[in-house]
Amino acid sequence: MADFNIGDIMKQAQQLQSRLSQVQEQAARKTVTATAGGSMVSAEVNGGLELVSLTIDPVLLDGDEVDREMIQDLVLAAVNQGINQAKKMMADEVGKLTGGLKIPGLTP
Repeated sequence: MADFNIGDIMKQAQQLQSRLSQVQEQAARKTVTATAGGSMVSAEVNGGLELVSLTIDPVLLDGDEVDREMIQDLVLAAVNQGINQAKKMMADEVGKLTGGLKIPGLTP
């Protein structure tokens, strides 16, 4: 039967938490881009779930009657898709560190 040293286990947990923080900081600097309306609206979101940029194709804004509701829907769709992609990116990065193991308090 193996001997368990609680001190070693605590040290390993602290090292994992430190590496996890580093991975999260690195991933927060990465971005994902999501589009809606056939790429007429694009949203860039970073790993910290912040909207970094929003691009609207000028074609949507041309003409006498701009369909404001459609533009709002496309912006919402692009931003929400970007946030979901950023969450997945963060989960993937953390999963690489933990080997896919879900650790309460450490993994999203």
